[in-house]
Amino acid sequence: MTTAGVLADHQIRDMIASGGIAADLPITPEQIQPASLDLRLGQTAYRVRASFLAGRKRTVKQRLADFQMHAVDLTGGAVLEKGCVYVVPLIERLTLPKGMTAAASAKSSIGRLDLLTRIITDHGVEFDRVPEGYDGPLYVEICPRSFSVVAQPGQMLNQIIFRQGKTLMSDDDLRALHAQTPIVSGDPVISDGLGFSVDLKPAKGTLVGYRAKPHTGVVDLAKLNHYDPTEFWEEVHTKDGWIILDPGAFYILVSREAIVIPPMQAAEMAPYLAMVGEFRVHYAGFFDPGFGYAEAGGAGSRGVLEVRCHEAPFVLEHGQVVGRLVYEHMAALPAALYGREIKSNYQGQGLKLSKHFKS
Repeated sequence: MTTAGVLADHQIRDMIASGGIAADLPITPEQIQPASLDLRLGQTAYRVRASFLAGRKRTVKQRLADFQMHAVDLTGGAVLEKGCVYVVPLIERLTLPKGMTAAASAKSSIGRLDLLTRIITDHGVEFDRVPEGYDGPLYVEICPRSFSVVAQPGQMLNQIIFRQGKTLMSDDDLRALHAQTPIVSGDPVISDGLGFSVDLKPAKGTLVGYRAKPHTGVVDLAKLNHYDPTEFWEEVHTKDGWIILDPGAFYILVSREAIVIPPMQAAEMAPYLAMVGEFRVHYAGFFDPGFGYAEAGGAGSRGVLEVRCHEAPFVLEHGQVVGRLVYEHMAALPAALYGREIKSNYQGQGLKLSKHFKS
């Protein structure tokens, strides 16, 4: 495998067949996305005193011996409490060849629940990053921020991509791609990726977002299109094109731009510079090939923004740049595109809560 780029679905299947990706239970076709693999929770969640990285000289199991408080059996479903930190061994493990790294992210619906989930590895010094040549197990750290959740084994909260060699597109590459296949509505803001801004002047009405309520019931991750949004979320309205973010509050907003990921590209959402304000669009996420792409059923799709304000109240204005998409080359054309062969909850989306809430 010599072509540099993010591995496509059929290349991920090859890695499974060769043992580069292994699992305690057979990997299912539903786990394989156009450019990523969904990872499954194991049977036990370990409540720990604090979030941690293993560090270069230790394994996660050794660190768990230091910080574990108690174990929670997830069989049949168990509550993971808001504000607590848990570590769950995943069913999958990796043996990466030379020249290949991996990167993980929360799945879109998980980020929209304000559920902080990050992959950690033995001897790891970064969250959500698996170094070249890694051979070992995977774990996920879970910290529910706004809502307590019910989780059970086999559920897929995170996804992982595999990078062969250098995959990042330069700004010149991005400009050339946009000239050939427009990747954003309007004029692109390209600087270390594609900048995107917040939409606080909707075409209809005054609803611009949602804010998580502080005291709610639990969300069962297995229940889709189930919960009344008004029990968990307050609507955010504005007629003026700006809102004030409250410190510590979590918001669902939407990008002003419609975004396109062509078939031979993938993208990752990256946080914007802290200098633009005391907030963060705070869950990096992957965008598979085909997101918003016309031939895959999209005419550009908006990016949903998961925003948390930090130290001080902050005025967020319509059109303010709040994040950027870093585009990457694919190593091969995927056999299936997001929104075409792969069923999609978010193709052509606007402002939208996670799939657990009634639409």
